[in-house]
Amino acid sequence: MKLAHRLIRSYAFYTIGFLAFVYVMWRIELFTGPGVWIGYVFLFVPIAVYAVIGLLSRTSDLVEYYVAGRRVPSLFNGMATAADWLSAASFIGLAGSLYASGYDGLAYMMGWTAGYCLVAFLLAPYVRKLARYTIADFLGTRYSSNLVRALAVLATILCSFVYLVAQIQGVGLIAMRFIGVDFAIGIFCGLAGILVCSFLGGMRAVTWTQVAQYVILISAILIPVSLIAHRDGLGWLPQFNYGRLMERVEALEGNVRDAGPEQSVRDEFRHRAGVWQTRLDALPQSFIDEKTRLTDTLVNLRRHNGPLREIDSLERQLESFPHDADAARIVWTQHRDDLLERGTTPVPMREPFPAVDDDARRIHQRNFLSLLLCLSLGTASLPHILTRYNTTTSVASARRSVGWTLFFVALFYLTVPVLAVMIKYEILTHLVGQRFGDLPHWVMQWRRIEPYLISITDMNGDGIVRWGDIQMQPDMVVLAAPEIAGLPYVMSGLIASGALAAALSTADGLLLTISNVLSHDVYYHMVDPEASSQRRVTMSKILLLGVALFASWVASLNTGNILFLVGAAFSLAASSLFPVLVLGVFWKRTTRLGAVAGMIAGLVVCVYYIVATYPFFTQLTGFDGGRWFGIEPISSGVFGVPAGFLVAIGVSLLDRRPDAYTVALVDYIRHP
Repeated sequence: MKLAHRLIRSYAFYTIGFLAFVYVMWRIELFTGPGVWIGYVFLFVPIAVYAVIGLLSRTSDLVEYYVAGRRVPSLFNGMATAADWLSAASFIGLAGSLYASGYDGLAYMMGWTAGYCLVAFLLAPYVRKLARYTIADFLGTRYSSNLVRALAVLATILCSFVYLVAQIQGVGLIAMRFIGVDFAIGIFCGLAGILVCSFLGGMRAVTWTQVAQYVILISAILIPVSLIAHRDGLGWLPQFNYGRLMERVEALEGNVRDAGPEQSVRDEFRHRAGVWQTRLDALPQSFIDEKTRLTDTLVNLRRHNGPLREIDSLERQLESFPHDADAARIVWTQHRDDLLERGTTPVPMREPFPAVDDDARRIHQRNFLSLLLCLSLGTASLPHILTRYNTTTSVASARRSVGWTLFFVALFYLTVPVLAVMIKYEILTHLVGQRFGDLPHWVMQWRRIEPYLISITDMNGDGIVRWGDIQMQPDMVVLAAPEIAGLPYVMSGLIASGALAAALSTADGLLLTISNVLSHDVYYHMVDPEASSQRRVTMSKILLLGVALFASWVASLNTGNILFLVGAAFSLAASSLFPVLVLGVFWKRTTRLGAVAGMIAGLVVCVYYIVATYPFFTQLTGFDGGRWFGIEPISSGVFGVPAGFLVAIGVSLLDRRPDAYTVALVDYIRHP
């Protein structure tokens, strides 16, 4: 109790100090004007604070390093878990997804929230009861098998690493926008921020840093939203009445749908899609002709000392040109589909499951429910989330901690849709209808820094910005929100610090989870069981550094959008871990052989479906396995989870019954 009181007092002073810091920065901006230095301050001052917390929390004690001494109060563990949970995908990608896809984006919010209900009822109390250090340790103990432990380590590393790469990509995007460095350099700058939080103190340092990071990230979403809402006449708490703004947005969307100039823009997109379809119909000859044309043009430019910019552009085109006709078919099909999508009639934000016919609507509904299911089951399986409940003082504290987590997460989730609606209203009222010569400053700024994030093209040649002319990547919606809404640049800095806190907090938890399973489950249990506590902690720190460097290098390749990477991590976790975790707790008959078979089956099915259907992999391999029932690759867990359950149950029934020790262990886990 004394610890809880001391923590409440300390973090109350910290919160007041941070809000005072934001106010002082705003006053300075009023006198000096906006400048890039504000972005530097809002990125590096919080990192310095995290570094101080990490330094003060340094430890070499094994229990402190792995599970924060199992003495974290439920309130603060809930706050730390919320920060661990609210990743770059949530902070950067979720509002953008709601902005771009409307109703479809609700699958993320509903799925993630439902997942915490599963955590509370199915897993968190039982994981805490056994009091292991990692989820692989829990499964290895439950099934008395190092093979199960090894597979759990593999699954943990696979889903956590994919998730980690997504967070580091988010850090690179933030650094690129707000301090003007190259994407790859921004990633390695963010690496320093990740390491200062976790390297010296492990879970102890990560926990207290994540509480501080939650304060920043929730402030970074609540304050700008309240300011925009107050300016738009919605009051300071728009979460309760933004339906009025939705009605205005819906009216504007109706104007966009029915206006003649907008229709001409959509016609032009469909015409360009037809050009790509002509190329597809002419394969493989069209592939040969196009490559020959690009090569001949480049040779002629070089021979006649043509403009360097044109030569560079052609060289890049040839470098990215498909390597054969099969790869060209995949790439060109994607181009055609993108253009056809932009040529379709816009759908209102709140219209569910839009489709041109009943079959397409059924596939749409199927994908929505599949994604919701995968996110729910994945949430209940993510090792870095489940491990957090091992830091609480008791089983009852673990249950309360889940409740606090839901509260702190809901505070964020109730605000994100408000931001998405307000930004769409700003775009429809202050960008659509402008002349191309009078584009807002924020558009020019973002196009200069990273052109792929926003594209505005005069498709029908009338010199007026139409809704169909605008292509804005969802990942930039939150980061650009203050500029779009005309708020002081300090608010952009605040958003940047919140996004960075979200990315770093999740990256810290993931990084520590990976290094701990490698040091505890692989090194200690499989390589050197006689290793001392000090040696195990040292090994964990070395592995943490190595994993961080490797993940940063992978993230610098920029291999996929953030929201897809996170969704894939959920499907991988659900397919490989959820069946054996639930069966291990609630079905005594589950055997180690059944667990092994179930984990392998779920993981293989999930990985195969992603590789066979996700465009990045199909372009890389030239193999397209086709979608089953029209399900998107992000929801591959909808096939992996049933496979894991069926195989685990079937093999367990064929195997001999578990021994008396295993039955007694399950009874101990299940009952107080």
